[in-house]
This record gives sequence, structure tokens and C-alpha cells, in this order.
Amino acid sequence: MPAHDIHSYSNPLESRVSHVELDLAVSFREKKLRGAATLSLAAAGKTLVLDTRDLIILRVNGADSGFALGPPDKFLGSPLTIQLPPGARSVVVEYETSPQASGLQWLEPAQTAGKQHPFLFTQSQAIHARSWIPIQDSPGVRVTYSARINAPLPLTPLMSARIVRPGHFHLAHPVPPYLIALAVGELQFKALSKRCGVWAEPSVLGKAAREFEDTEKMVQAAESLYGAYRWGRYDLLVLPPSFPLGGMENPCLTFATPTVIAGDKSLVSLVAHELAHSWSGNLVTNSTWRDFWLNEGFTTYIERRIQEVLYGRRRSEMEFAIETGELNEEMKGLPAADQKLAIDLTGRDPDDGVTGVPYVKGALLLRRLEEKYGRQRFDAWIRSYFDHFAFQSISSDEFVAFLAKSFPGENVDAWLHQPGLPPDAPRIQYDFGTSPTHAWSTQEWLHWLRAQPADLTPARMSEMDQRWDFTRSGNSEIAAQWLLMAIRAGYQPAYARLEQFLVEVGRRKFVKPLFEALVKTAEGKARAEAIYKKARPGYHPITQTAVDAILR
Repeated sequence: MPAHDIHSYSNPLESRVSHVELDLAVSFREKKLRGAATLSLAAAGKTLVLDTRDLIILRVNGADSGFALGPPDKFLGSPLTIQLPPGARSVVVEYETSPQASGLQWLEPAQTAGKQHPFLFTQSQAIHARSWIPIQDSPGVRVTYSARINAPLPLTPLMSARIVRPGHFHLAHPVPPYLIALAVGELQFKALSKRCGVWAEPSVLGKAAREFEDTEKMVQAAESLYGAYRWGRYDLLVLPPSFPLGGMENPCLTFATPTVIAGDKSLVSLVAHELAHSWSGNLVTNSTWRDFWLNEGFTTYIERRIQEVLYGRRRSEMEFAIETGELNEEMKGLPAADQKLAIDLTGRDPDDGVTGVPYVKGALLLRRLEEKYGRQRFDAWIRSYFDHFAFQSISSDEFVAFLAKSFPGENVDAWLHQPGLPPDAPRIQYDFGTSPTHAWSTQEWLHWLRAQPADLTPARMSEMDQRWDFTRSGNSEIAAQWLLMAIRAGYQPAYARLEQFLVEVGRRKFVKPLFEALVKTAEGKARAEAIYKKARPGYHPITQTAVDAILR
């Protein structure tokens, strides 16, 4: 039974959508999707309430006495209430999206790698699906879906589903609405194995295929730990750099930022993370955004286990140690309420819960259970957890109840409901070197850079730059850390690269800290405003919202 979701107007306890059939035309000229959504009902009462945001509802077929679109809320959008006739099995909503739809990003040709054709991609998590589909937009209401997408030639449409034939898609397994995804662009495909491959713009495809060539090995490693991969294909789509996230775990088709293409596979933990979501998040999902850690804590833990199988315990522990250090630093600036795994998001945008807490604190909880009960026993429990809750959305309370069946007396209340890390939190140890070498990995460089004194002078920055060429680094993680240090030190030779980086890269993980550092001085704020004026049109609405708040 779906849990009450404070971030959805929908009424699944009365009327529940079970299948969505989309028939949409893509207009780059108008920056709109236009068409219809046929919603099949597993249960039907007197009314069906859907979530929408900035949708233009043209008509509703199958309604009894019409429909009503409620007033908008800044976070939730507007409820669409449809009166149902007795015995209703489905309704058809004809609609079009707004050019400002929060879940759609329309890119001009100049914003793509190829510079010849426009590009469209969706980002529906957490509650942005409602901006391009009238739907019960709650992770507790799972649906199957099919779609027909009419896109202009020579562009290729892709979705988070099986390709039935060009432009036609079907997903037979029920997923939460935030996992319905669409991309349209000049795209080509390269197979990595029988079930894995890469989609990307032509100029990016070769580099992406080389970077992600271990994908099939990752799938096999995850299967050996946690059971069969249940989604058919596992492909990757490399998006333009304005994509606001590192990756998005859309079923069958992970969306990935090009900023992880470092040339040395040093950042492919992102692929391991998004793949792990095929079990934790996609197969078993948080029923509301209060329990986001059920998606991300499990996934971060499984990511580390996949990395260990492929690249060894040393690398896995190094990456975990860095993540733990980042979490401890981040929590120093977080209110106590946001340091809990079961977070209270009443009256807030669910995106506010996207911190390191659900990811790393959640993973540390699972690591504690592994250390306490032994890896073999705990691995068997995780596999049983995925089998028991497969294709369901659950709460933290259901997790606790299932945990107690196998481990009676286990108490994780402090992890869920208290701020910070409990005293019994695992200590992730890694012996980082102190003398840089060209053989260092990305993670070792990041650790070393972050360990530098906070009061570095421009002269010291210049010495470091001359020796290691940080300002011109092609590794996005290292470049972002160096540019953050350059802002703090007032290191002017890096300012041109800073502007270039912020204009070209829309990944929120990098953009947000850089703007936060800039606005701490009057001179920096003026520079931030000038850069943002150039950069904002190329940012996704998720990134725009974050930077708008910083500059205010």
C-alpha cells in the first residue's frame, strides 16, 4: 500500500495509475512536448488526482464530469483532479509542456559536443516528472510504461526502456515515475558486450567507450554479490556537460556526465554507483523522499563492493575514506535535522535532502552491519532483502522490521533519527601519501589538495601550478578542487579557467561550491554575477535554482 507522500497531491489509496502510455511529439522550435498520456488504472474511485507542474491541459478523455487544475505551489506544482465514471479503467490526458518545464532541458546546438544539432534530456528526480507527464508523481506509486516519441530527423530518441523499434519503447517492470526518462539528440551507439553499450554524440563516443569498457565486468560483479540483473540491457548515455548530476540511474539507460571521462578510468566509480541502483533504488525504492537513504546508502555501499571486486580493496577503501572525510566536513555546515537518515522534509523541496548524509552515512550504517555480523552472512541478508522487496517501494520502518527478522535485537535508531555519526560508526582507514607523484590516482590528488593549508598565498599556488599544471587539468574533479582553492587564495592566473569551467560545466556538484566561494567577497560576487550571466542559459533548472539562491 503506498505510503502518504507529502510531496504529491495524488490519491493512490482511492485511484491508482498502474501503466502510462505516452504519445509525444518533440518541438525544439517551441521547446515543448505535445501529445497525450493514457493512464491505465489498477484501482478507480470517484476521482483521480494527478501531479502536474506548468502543464497546459488541453482535454481529458474518459472523465465523467470534467477536470479541474488546482492553484500552483512553488514546490509541488498543481493538482489535476479528474472525475471518474463508475468502472473507469483508463483516462487520456492531452497536454503540452511549458518551455520552462523543470524536468526538461533544451540545448542549442552550441551547447552540444557536435555543435550541429539541438539536444533534449529529462531529469525527473525527485519530483520533476510532473513537469512533462501528468502522473501520480510519488516514488511509492510504481508504473510500467510504453511510449511513442516523434522527434525530428536526424535526431535519435532514447528512453529508460526497451527499444521496441525506432521511436517506440516499452518497460515491463514497474518503476517510480522519477525513473521515466527521455533524451533526443545526435547520438550513436557502440556495444561493450551483448547486454551493455554506450550512446553518445559522435565526437564523444570513442572516448566514452574506452572509459567504460569495464561495464560488463561491473554487471557480473554485482550479480555475483546480489543476484541477477533484472532489467535486460544496461546501456550508458553520455549527455552534454550541462547535465546537473554525475549520473542518473534510469533503468536500461544510465544518464552520465561527460565530466567522468578522465582518460584513465579513475572516475568510473560513478558507473558502479549508477549500476548498483539497478538493485537499490530501481528494484527496491524509497516510498517517500524522507527515506532517500534507502536508495543512496545501499547504492554507495554496493558501489564500494563492486569497485573492490574489479580494482581491489585498496582502491575501494581509498575512495570510501575520501567520501567519509567529505561527509564529516559537510556535516559541520548542516543543521542537525539534516544529519539524520530519516529526514524531515515537510514544507521543503525534496532536493534539499540531497547531501552526503543519505549516501555516505547510509553506506557507513551498512558497513557497520557487515563488520558486526560478517560479510558472508550480511551479503546473504542483502540478497534476501532485494528478493523480498523486488519491484516495491518501502519505508525505513519496513527496512528495520526486515532487519530485525534476521538480526534480532539490532538497533539502528541512532543512525536513522539522531544527527551526526554514532559512536559505533566504522573508521575507514587509508594511508595516503604526502609526497605527490605522477603515478597518483585522482583520489590521492584530491586528498592531498584538500589537506593544503587554508591560507595558501598566490605565490605558493603559483609554485604548485608550475610544477603540476593544475589550472589546465583535464580531470574535472581535480580542476574543480583547484579552482575552489584559487578563489580562496585570490590566485588570478586561474580566473580565466574558472570562467571557462563554470560556463561549460553544469554539474551541480562542481558549480555550487565554486559560486558559494565566490560570493564571500564583494569582488568575488561581482565576478560570480558576470560569469553566471553567461552560464545560466546553459544550466539545467536544478542547477539554476541552486545558484539563484546563492546569488540572492
